[in-house]
Amino acid sequence: MGNIQFDYGDFFGTQETVLSSLRYLNKNVESNHNLLSLAYNTIANSTAKLKQFDDAIRYFKLAIEFTKDAEIELKYKNNLSVCLRDAKKYDEAINLSQSNLQKSVYGSRDYAMILNNLAKAKNLQNPEYNPLNDYWLTLKIRDNYNDLWGLNSSYASLAQYYTGVEIDSSLYYSEKQYQIAKRLKSPDDQINALKRLIEYSGDNQRQYFTLFLELSDSIQQARAAAKNQFALIRYEVEKNKADNLRLEKENAEKQNRLIRQRVITGASIFLLVLVAGGGTLWYKRRKQRLELEAQNRVKETQLHLSKKIHDVVANGIYRVMSEIEHGDEVDRDGVLDKLENMYHQSRDISHDVEQQTITETPFNEQLASLLKSFAADHRKVLIAGNDAEQWDDISKRIKDEVKHVLQELMVNMKKHSQAEQVVVRFEITDRQLNIFYKDNGVGIPEEKSKGKGIANTVSRIESLGGKITFVNEPGKGLNITTVIPL
Repeated sequence: MGNIQFDYGDFFGTQETVLSSLRYLNKNVESNHNLLSLAYNTIANSTAKLKQFDDAIRYFKLAIEFTKDAEIELKYKNNLSVCLRDAKKYDEAINLSQSNLQKSVYGSRDYAMILNNLAKAKNLQNPEYNPLNDYWLTLKIRDNYNDLWGLNSSYASLAQYYTGVEIDSSLYYSEKQYQIAKRLKSPDDQINALKRLIEYSGDNQRQYFTLFLELSDSIQQARAAAKNQFALIRYEVEKNKADNLRLEKENAEKQNRLIRQRVITGASIFLLVLVAGGGTLWYKRRKQRLELEAQNRVKETQLHLSKKIHDVVANGIYRVMSEIEHGDEVDRDGVLDKLENMYHQSRDISHDVEQQTITETPFNEQLASLLKSFAADHRKVLIAGNDAEQWDDISKRIKDEVKHVLQELMVNMKKHSQAEQVVVRFEITDRQLNIFYKDNGVGIPEEKSKGKGIANTVSRIESLGGKITFVNEPGKGLNITTVIPL
């Protein structure tokens, strides 16, 4: 499922699906290693597509660690070198590509692939480096094999190199790439070729732009459909889980009734024979019955929660997806309202579960969950210094106020700042808790600087004997420093 989602361009879906598959695989079982290697490579490719290069590099290294096939290992190492190049770690990318080139067979497809990536990395590191000899050798090898995907890559590399150097050559190779990409039915490669053709082609610019718009619309529709293609499968799985829990409950009840009948019959017989022996047996049977009833109550609670999740979340999401898929126009505000309603309902379910949980979630995990809930596709939330042990000696009152203050700051950030990156760092020095907040948004507008939310934040910190300082640079971001004595 994850690989299919990747082919359709649903990279977030790929990450979620393939990560969920890891719980079925054991690193300590050698027969699982090939699948682990494939899973890590797929996660790394989707993560690289989302430009999360540091995470992608880590997963590529895991894929290489678990593969036992030398040919596949070479491909994964080439993927890693491309990721290092895209992350602008050119020295590492070049060193790895040179090592890969030595391990490949001269004139093979792998040799052409590695050589092309090596030449591109050298040119990006040093614009004075001329990669043409390597590009042409690569093109010749791929042409001999009639390797269409390889030719597509070579034409793209040549077109990119000639951009700003020789426009006619760039147009020539862009047109070649476009024709190959059409044969391969690769929309992303067609889009990349069309962008160059639109920018530099004078006479045919309108024609290429029309093709670009049609292809872009087609890709968006296909990817929107791809995101929902496994929704029905997941819905059926959750429904089957609820049905199975219901059947388990019914079987447990039948077993409980049977045991009760045996307890009564056995107790009656033994009471007639020997009061002492009967009393002992009754005690044992009663203990067994209580254990079974306790198990039955647990299963009933599981069934109740599973049904509630199925009815509230799964059905609600499925209805929203159906409206989006079959409606002529999408009512964005209506969809957001429905999703928000489902969000609050699911929070209520979560609250019910927390009420029944004996073990409380560690405070550092509560904070991490709170802060990460404000992350989005266009916004990163980074946390530092949130170690579990540093919260052990801090009072519940301080923890509660810190949690409320951070929630207020993050809500204000989401509503007003337009920030793309938020950093929250915790530090304990000289018996005082320091909290540093920074974002790269627009800062606090003048009309919001005296709002009720900020006043409440200041009041909470001062009630602890602490101090909170706002450094506001409109258009550049916001720095907040909080100091609380312990």
